[in-house]
Amino acid sequence: VQLQASGGGLVQAGGSLRLSCAQSVSTFRTYIMGWFRQTPGKEREFVGAISRSGATTEYGDSVKGRFTISRDNAKNIVSLQMDSLKPEDTAVYYCAAVRAILTHVPTTEGAYDYWGQGTLVTVSS
Repeated sequence: VQLQASGGGLVQAGGSLRLSCAQSVSTFRTYIMGWFRQTPGKEREFVGAISRSGATTEYGDSVKGRFTISRDNAKNIVSLQMDSLKPEDTAVYYCAAVRAILTHVPTTEGAYDYWGQGTLVTVSS
């Protein structure tokens, strides 16, 4: 399984950015998808995740109300819409995937089996 994240860049505080993550397999709809972020010297932080159907989402406390995760199972893409960006959102963002039948959407790094290469988001003040 290959994950390709894109959409990172430089944006001013208060602005918006949309990240996308494309998956290489046709069974995309069987994977729970997540987004994490990491800054130098810190642990990877949970940002958001979405269930296989898209009906259930979870968000990290620091992004609730500002970020929205969605997926298009026909196109094998999961997206992260980031609004009202703050300088503290600056990080490398990673998409992740796990193929599992779960009653919940995992929010921990260890629950995910596959990771993309990361895309850098920089928010200037």
